[in-house]
Amino acid sequence: MKKSVYKVPGGKLLKIVLEPQDNRIKSIRIMGDFFLHPEESIIELENGLRGAELSEDNLIELVENFLSKPDVILLGATSNDIVKAIFLAINDGS
Repeated sequence: MKKSVYKVPGGKLLKIVLEPQDNRIKSIRIMGDFFLHPEESIIELENGLRGAELSEDNLIELVENFLSKPDVILLGATSNDIVKAIFLAINDGS
């Protein structure tokens, strides 16, 4: 498992635990003290990222599309922050 902890400048803390496989996300958990409403949205986001290719452009597009849903609100982080934390886990993870 790869892990990262990323403090968003002027924002909240993001913690990522993921398992990469063949340049894709096999499993991922996104945690921290940010706010994502409704709460079950985090599970939907994680499910949407499973199987995704580990390319920055692809992940930014996936996360931005998810966050653009009218009923989803993210506070304390951005789509870019989430993707940055994912790549910190890939590059610096255990």
